[in-house]
Parts: sequence; structure tokens; C-alpha cells
Amino acid sequence: MWADAARSQPLMRERKRLETLLADETELARRADDIEAYFELAREGEDTEADLAREIPALVEYADQLESKTMLSGETDPLNAIVVVHPGAGGTESQDWAEMLMRMYLRWAERQHFKLELNEIQDGDEAGIKSATFTITGDFAFGLLSGETGVHRLVRISPFDSAKRRHTSFASVFVSPEIDDAIHIDIKPDELRIDTYRSGGKGGQHVNTTDSAVRITHLPTGLVAGCQNERSQHKNKERAMKLLRSRLYEYELDKKKAATKKLEDSKLDIGFGSQIRSYVLQPYRMAKDLRTRVEVGDVDRVLDGDLDPFIRGYLRMRREGNLPAAVEDADDLGETMR
Repeated sequence: MWADAARSQPLMRERKRLETLLADETELARRADDIEAYFELAREGEDTEADLAREIPALVEYADQLESKTMLSGETDPLNAIVVVHPGAGGTESQDWAEMLMRMYLRWAERQHFKLELNEIQDGDEAGIKSATFTITGDFAFGLLSGETGVHRLVRISPFDSAKRRHTSFASVFVSPEIDDAIHIDIKPDELRIDTYRSGGKGGQHVNTTDSAVRITHLPTGLVAGCQNERSQHKNKERAMKLLRSRLYEYELDKKKAATKKLEDSKLDIGFGSQIRSYVLQPYRMAKDLRTRVEVGDVDRVLDGDLDPFIRGYLRMRREGNLPAAVEDADDLGETMR
């Protein structure tokens, strides 16, 4: 088996998955036993109120996390996630909001102890970003983030408006699974256009003065993937091909779904009427998912990466088959984001 990487890698992933399931079951039983022991001590007259006030909420949170895992049964749910963020119309306002969204997902990845790799980023003219592509590596990263695909709306007092007026900004998020080499995607070399260019950034010790950045265009579909994070052009090309393979996989899935319309027919504007979630900082403070109706009053905590209530709400609704028709299929929104 060790001489056959194509065979050993899936087996090792399956082994790791089973080991995680066993560890989760053991941990769940341990926490439940601890709480039962505290109740037993309380019956004997011991003061365990503080211990129970600490352990019960922790068990509830842990059980919620396990519930989310049980709802991740899709073929691509266990895979890593490739996240693309784009601002909507609105110039600096929406570019700043796109950067805030990117930071939110980076902080979420940190909370999950996932690995993060920034593939490509284009800085905004004055602030924020024009686009960003990054990969989040971890068990079920794509399954957990699959419900984030769509348009996100922000309402706040603009820090760029000298009159301190309230502004509404939009940005789009598209999440796709990272497809590994075990899933074959036929890409013909003569169907690719490979461009190299000089990496851009904010400067400093990581500034790149060579044409090492790579952008690959798949001519038949028009799909584009780029990477500028590595100093080596070879590594950037390898990474860009991996991104392109994932996008082509999603593209082929889209074509197989009878309900999927062409881009020209189903395209939504990154603006009013197409958002999946609103983040309101003024005149009140609340983050609300418009599909699941999940609301969180502490919007700062959400923007700092606490997406668990929204993720669980989406997974529950997906499991029950109650997603609104307009957003039931992430592939429809995938067409929108592309």
C-alpha cells in the first residue's frame, strides 16, 4: 500500500476520520460522566454549582459541534474549502467590506484550528481588497462553509464619509471544494492560456520583484485561476492548476443539474434583493441570515469569526430540505459568483 500513494492517501484519510469519530464518542461520554458525578456530589451535600455552571454549557457547545458533523454527509463535505471574496458596486466602501469578510473567515479558520493559505489577493485603490482567493485546510472545511456562498450585506456609518452618513455595502462569497488528484479532471494543455506577471502587495520583506505570479485561463469555459503567494513560479503554477481543477469540478457538477440555468439567465446582482445575510451596525446591531432566520445580536463576535450559529442553522435546514428555492442549490449561487 505504501508504494501506491493513490491508494494509501484515501485509506489514511478514512482512518483519520474513524479515529476522530471514536475520539469524539469517548470525549462525549467523559463529559457526560463528569456532569453526572457533579450531580451525585451535590446530592451528598457538596457545593458543585460553579462546576456545573461551567461544564453544562461546555457540553452543550461540544454536542452542537458534533451535531454539525453528523449533518455533513455530502461527497465533497469532508474536503478543504477554496474561498473567493469579491466586492460589489460601491468602490472603497464595498472593497473595505470585502476585506472585513475575508478577515471574518480567516478568524473562523483560526477558531477551528484549520490551516489557511492565501492564494491571490488584489488590494483596493484606497482601502480594502478588489478580490481575494484563499484555501482553508481542515476536516469538513468545505461542508461547514458551503452555506456561506452568496451575497453578504453590511449597513454601517461609513468611515470614509466625512458627513458620517449610513451606507449599505455588498460583497460576494463563493466557496468550492478543493479537488485532489484522486478525482480525475481532464484538462488538455492546448485548452489553457498561462500568463505570468509580477506579484503585487503591500511591500516589505515579502515583496516580489520577479514575474513569478501565474494566472491560468481555461479557454473552453473561461474559468480563471491564479496564484501569487509563492516566490517560485513553478509552485504558483502548481497551486493555480489545483484551483482550476476544483473550479472545473464545480463547473461540471453544475452542468449535470437540470435545474441549473446559464449564467446569463440566472445571474444576480451583488446588491439589493440577492443577499443571503445582513450585518447591521447602525441604527441597531444584529447579524441575520435571511434563509434560516438565525439572528445574532453580538455582530462584532460574528465579524470576529464566530459563524457557528449560522453554520448549524444552514446545515439543519439543508438536512430537513427546507432551504428556500432561490438558494437551495449552492451551484446556482456558484454560477452567480463566477
